[in-house]
Amino acid sequence: MTARTAFRNVSLGLLATAMLSACATGGSYVQSDPYGNPTQQQNRTGKGALIGAAIGTAAGLLSGSSATERRQHAMIGAGIGALGGAAVGNYQDRQERALRERTANTGIDVQRQGDNITLNLPDGITFDFNKTTLKPQFYGALNGVASTLAEYNQTMIEVVGHTDSIGTDAVNNRISKERADAVAAYLSAQGVQRERIETLGAGKAYPIASNDTEAGRAQNRRVEIRVIPLRS
Repeated sequence: MTARTAFRNVSLGLLATAMLSACATGGSYVQSDPYGNPTQQQNRTGKGALIGAAIGTAAGLLSGSSATERRQHAMIGAGIGALGGAAVGNYQDRQERALRERTANTGIDVQRQGDNITLNLPDGITFDFNKTTLKPQFYGALNGVASTLAEYNQTMIEVVGHTDSIGTDAVNNRISKERADAVAAYLSAQGVQRERIETLGAGKAYPIASNDTEAGRAQNRRVEIRVIPLRS
């Protein structure tokens, strides 16, 4: 089994877990382990971290191996070196620490899954309702993200927009993609190489909370930035 095949298999398993979790009703979720076995109900923080990690992996799966290879070739062509062995974990440890420091008290949630880092940007602090233009008051927080990503440039970046379940698929897909593009454009304008970035609009396909309540829908309206090390 190749490393790519193993990654995709793990991604599919985590995606299945997330979809099972999303089927819960009445605004509560029962978390399952990676093998589909139900575990005890999680509190809001724990639930968000566990489901968020699975959704981050699902977002990575959306881009597909061809897109990953394309970015890898583009980055190497741009003179960005790849990481190998223990250097990967050490590199991401430093980047995670910098991201947490520079996004503290901004509303951005930083999660770590293996060597990948996911930043969750709730729409309440990034966009006005039904809009795709970044709020100016969020520039400072995003500047901290951009400066870190520019400094730690041996990584690929996936920017994925998500919506709640209100509205048509066509509208949600458009809004989620335009929001991802807006975040990507801002990062690029702040010095993050565009070759490293892939944008995706996931629409309402990957909720992390129940869409039956406004609080849940607010959690689902988000943009995720997934930071993946470039491996040799």
